[in-house]
Amino acid sequence: MVTLDTDNFESEVLQSEQPVLVDFWADWCPPCKAIGPVIEEIATEFEGVARVGKVDVDQNKSLAERYAIGSIPSLLFFRNGEVVDRVQGVVSKSDLTVRLTALSARTSVEN
Repeated sequence: MVTLDTDNFESEVLQSEQPVLVDFWADWCPPCKAIGPVIEEIATEFEGVARVGKVDVDQNKSLAERYAIGSIPSLLFFRNGEVVDRVQGVVSKSDLTVRLTALSARTSVEN
């Protein structure tokens, strides 16, 4: 899993050839802490297939504003530099896995 900020967001997310799941979170947010271990598991399970990164909204306000993050955690799914899906709040690992698997399958078919 990669820590994302304004310096590396374009290269790590927008220019990625793999789909990317981005977790917009904050250290003070209990739901963010609750879903954190699930995000880490997904990062490990999808290594080589999809990328997973985290954006601390307190340290990267411009990214949060750019993607209209109104509540956290917000999870955005990117493909070819575009947001193609988003979920807010604590969601199940199976829900995130299904979404990322589908996104990965579509990406591999297109290449």
